[in-house]
Amino acid sequence: MTSQSQGIQQLLQAEKRAKDKLEEAKKRKGKRLRQAKEEATAEIDHYRLQREKEFRNKQTNVMGSQGNLSAKIEEQTTETIRTLTSSYHKNMESMMKKLLNTICDINPEVHPNFRHAV
Repeated sequence: MTSQSQGIQQLLQAEKRAKDKLEEAKKRKGKRLRQAKEEATAEIDHYRLQREKEFRNKQTNVMGSQGNLSAKIEEQTTETIRTLTSSYHKNMESMMKKLLNTICDINPEVHPNFRHAV
């Protein structure tokens, strides 16, 4: 009987060691999963930051060129307005004289198609 009880004790001890090893393996697996998840999160964050930086650079390039373009358009508009204003002031006097001469100097003439009734 003692050999039987020793055999049972050995089986119980072996079962306990197996159970401990199984729990240890589960803990290692959980630890590896958490570590993998943390690494994946860190990699995703790094990738996201890299892509956002590239996006901001492209956005700056595009918006910067639009800013330059709007500045050029504004400058051209200002120059055109300045030219037109200068032309207006230069030609206003002569045009007013021509208009007044055309309106005020009336030469009454008979139209060539007018038939005089005799």
